[in-house]
Amino acid sequence: MSQIALPLSLRDRSDPDRIVIGTANHAVQEALAHPDEWPFHTAVLTGPARSGKSLLGRWAAGQGVIVIDGADSVDETELFHRWNAVQESGTPLLLIADKQPWNIALPDLGSRLGAALQLEIGVPDDEMMGQLLEVIAVQHGLALADGAVEYLTTRAERSYAGIERLVLTIDRLSLERKAPATMSIWRAALEATQGPEQARLL
Repeated sequence: MSQIALPLSLRDRSDPDRIVIGTANHAVQEALAHPDEWPFHTAVLTGPARSGKSLLGRWAAGQGVIVIDGADSVDETELFHRWNAVQESGTPLLLIADKQPWNIALPDLGSRLGAALQLEIGVPDDEMMGQLLEVIAVQHGLALADGAVEYLTTRAERSYAGIERLVLTIDRLSLERKAPATMSIWRAALEATQGPEQARLL
């Protein structure tokens, strides 16, 4: 497990923005590091909400890649022209799409992007979930008591948005109760975000 430090900081936070690299996105990061190998100089990146697609895109942009984030919301004719432009210039193009699947109406664009490198961020495993939890907690200045990672990663919703929502809820409850983020807060946050424990076990 590793982390990529980006040359930027989160707004109003002193800690550097980071991308946690694990089994779910290691192959994506490796491919983004070698844009000279992309077919037709183009790659398409998709993945779940809050999975770090934009962060990876910003990292790729720092490597000289043209990045269009939210490409599935851009006019398809414009994207077609951008694809043609990179064929002439040889500059790599990364398109990041939020919608899964991305249904393209323009046949010419669909056929060309279908031939591009397809990259998808997967579901995080326990180790990656733990690292995400720690990184998000640090970004929000939240101090978690010992044992938090082991306790929470096996009980949390296995998604990027879910782990972020859980950490934010722990932070909120800790502030509201003026209490450290220990097990009673963890349990309350799990119940607030996912329902009662017994229901989660069924």
